[in-house]
Amino acid sequence: MKIATILGTRPEIIKMAPIIDEISRRDINQIVLHTGQHYDKEMSDNFFRDLEIPTPDYNIHVGSGTHGKQTGLMMKGIEEILIEEKPDIVLVQGDTNAVLAGALVASKLHIAIGHVEAGLRSFDMTMPEEVNRRAADVTSTMYFIPTEQSAINLLAEGFSRKDMFITGNTVVDACFRHLEIAKKRGFEDDSLNDLDIENMENILTLTMHRAENVDVKERVTNIIGAIKELDEMNIIFPIHPRTKNTLENFGLFDELNNLPHVHIVKPIGYLDFLLLTSKSTLILTDSGGLQEEAITLDIPALTLRYNTERPETVTAGGNILVGSDKEAIIDNARKILHDKEFADIMKNAQNPYGKGNSAKSTVDAIEKYYSKGLLDIKAPEEVMGSFTRKMASIHEDIIVSDFEKNENALIRMVFDGQKMCFPSDNLNLNGMMITYDKY
Repeated sequence: MKIATILGTRPEIIKMAPIIDEISRRDINQIVLHTGQHYDKEMSDNFFRDLEIPTPDYNIHVGSGTHGKQTGLMMKGIEEILIEEKPDIVLVQGDTNAVLAGALVASKLHIAIGHVEAGLRSFDMTMPEEVNRRAADVTSTMYFIPTEQSAINLLAEGFSRKDMFITGNTVVDACFRHLEIAKKRGFEDDSLNDLDIENMENILTLTMHRAENVDVKERVTNIIGAIKELDEMNIIFPIHPRTKNTLENFGLFDELNNLPHVHIVKPIGYLDFLLLTSKSTLILTDSGGLQEEAITLDIPALTLRYNTERPETVTAGGNILVGSDKEAIIDNARKILHDKEFADIMKNAQNPYGKGNSAKSTVDAIEKYYSKGLLDIKAPEEVMGSFTRKMASIHEDIIVSDFEKNENALIRMVFDGQKMCFPSDNLNLNGMMITYDKY
């Protein structure tokens, strides 16, 4: 078996490192393909060495550009490599243009696709990430899903439960793996060492880069207004160059930079940032991945967004959506700082993304599919059978797999009277309402 992994951005490299590790540990033939869509030192070979994973076998060096141009160049490069390498399955992770390009190319070449972190939905089609993740799910063969809620998203869109694997999220594996590396190194960034982070208290780590925040003057002014008032906290702000330019254009940067409790630093490396996160009192962010990392490291998060494709973090109690509401930011930050009971609830929120065995579960599933020949993508050899879609209320003790066998059916959705449930093989359906396809 040969597995090809496509990477395009820093979060993809971080989250796929545990899976690449697991594939190597089992001595499975693999290739790693990097689209090279970002030009910075964090995406160089040094970054792979820092994370103690092999450097990519291929780098397409696409660089930045418009969505269409970037995706088209990726597709051209990826296609050439996949035709030459002929992998049994292509793994893509998340919702970037690299995911879209890799999934489209592999599907056209009739190569099986495994979507890691499948099923996330913000239900906001103005986000390019939402378009990418939905398109990838349409083309995929195997779905490696972080939570039951994400699996239910896929069920609601008509995908078969047979191809879904609730593995948890590799972000947990990655956080634990990479934090150990970071602790061994200590802070390497001079600006963090100059601040003496190790002895600093009440750290609020801020990240802000999304256009809906930084490009809208009213929103960014509200957020900066909250930062100004939270002077009982040490606010560490690794600032994105684009964010800095926007703040300067709005006349906000100098005002923020002169505040004694605000420490603006240049963008820092992943391992330094992970170590900083682990030492923070709270995180204020509009990042998706950081919401996952915060709850994994037991750090309360306030998210500067009005929706999130990580709603499980909110439901679990470790994350609060505050949008750009100045008062909501201030009130919740101060509650975390001064109300121990409130803070402890957020810190002790159960991590919805698992316990750190996602990579093992993912590769287990791939090996099983490969051994059964389920990674072979072939044109149908039989005339399509008809089926009838039905709904039923179950009033007997019977598990999903037995019901499907007895009825020659595929269960689509399960409702227990209060919530939707994922129809795992051993789920007892007694008292449930189900929809199913009867063949």
